[in-house]
Amino acid sequence: MGEVKIEAEGIKIGAIFIKQGRVERTDDSFRNKLLSEIEEIVKEGKNEEIKKMVRNMLRFGKYKPSGRGKPASEYLIESAIEGNFPFINNFVDSLNFVSLKSGLPISLIDIEKAESENFKIRRGRSGESYVFNISGQVLELEDLLLTATLEADEAIATPVKDSLKTKIDDKTREMAALIYSPKGLENILYRAIGELSGFYSKFGEVYEQEML
Repeated sequence: MGEVKIEAEGIKIGAIFIKQGRVERTDDSFRNKLLSEIEEIVKEGKNEEIKKMVRNMLRFGKYKPSGRGKPASEYLIESAIEGNFPFINNFVDSLNFVSLKSGLPISLIDIEKAESENFKIRRGRSGESYVFNISGQVLELEDLLLTATLEADEAIATPVKDSLKTKIDDKTREMAALIYSPKGLENILYRAIGELSGFYSKFGEVYEQEML
């Protein structure tokens, strides 16, 4: 079973571990269902209090959660409002939908590529960074909340952008989804864990889920 240790104050984590996953294109019926619900979420408007709390979760030391450094969940609501919600594959699309709905950022990690199913949540150290896309763009991690492998202590994901190294692809079979939440939003986090686990149980075997 996977293990997640939290080494940052004021943070709650939802952890979902999946095996025997089948990564594939989202079928039209599921896509249309998501689009219908996304339309309703957009009509309801942004929850400014959740947005503020999530930003405050990331605000630490030198790190400022604004501009290109804002939480990934904010990009999703902007894309939804513009009618450009991204569709990539069934696992990522489900994650993005739950992130949009909850307002909480979520990382998705290929466990085989990470060479670990055990992780720690901590703040980035001076000089830490990783490449986050195929263009070779680099995310500076100093003071940013991040996920690192527990054994090697390698940074692989953040609430802003995940590392290119451990992103899932159509060969991924085992993965971990980590939902980042500030303390005080436990009810929202609990619902997000349940909803995302429900989606993922249709595409693979959810063998562990918990709120930490």
